[in-house]
Amino acid sequence: MEVEYVNEKIGKKIRDLRNQNGLTQQELADRTELTKGYISQLERGQVTPSVITLLDLIECLGTTASEFFEEAHEEQIVYSEDGFFEKIDEGQNSIQWIVPTAQNNQMEPLLVVIQPHQTLPEDKPHDGEEFGYLIEGEIVLHLDENTYDVKEGQSFYYPANRMHYIENISDEPAKFVWVSTPPSF
Repeated sequence: MEVEYVNEKIGKKIRDLRNQNGLTQQELADRTELTKGYISQLERGQVTPSVITLLDLIECLGTTASEFFEEAHEEQIVYSEDGFFEKIDEGQNSIQWIVPTAQNNQMEPLLVVIQPHQTLPEDKPHDGEEFGYLIEGEIVLHLDENTYDVKEGQSFYYPANRMHYIENISDEPAKFVWVSTPPSF
């Protein structure tokens, strides 16, 4: 069972590389001095190639043994709440990192809840940009000496190269998605 599984994986990789290179089974057979029938059996996992044959095939397909046998890591696309990291400050304001590995990416998305009459700490100027979308409530965005009222359903976007902070001056919590680039936490 184990050998069959390995043969199937090798065969699939050979077929995928052959197709990526735009080769027919006959063309690959001609380049490697094998038969078309052998290439067909190999791609279906029905034969086990010798090490020499496999290395020859890998070279003819324009890759290296290390690249060929490198396991592809499944890229995480969807994140759920059980993986979020949350920080709650003394004013009960909540910041959730909704993509836990964001520090490895270009953007850092957060889900923020600011309690009534609370202010998030002032953020010093830094490289990058910031974007927000207000899901619930009303906030005031402070950029240097300017203020901007942001209402539910509105978004904001600004270069982060100036002093900035967000304040909730209403009697209700405000909830928004905030995306920074590059990640700062």
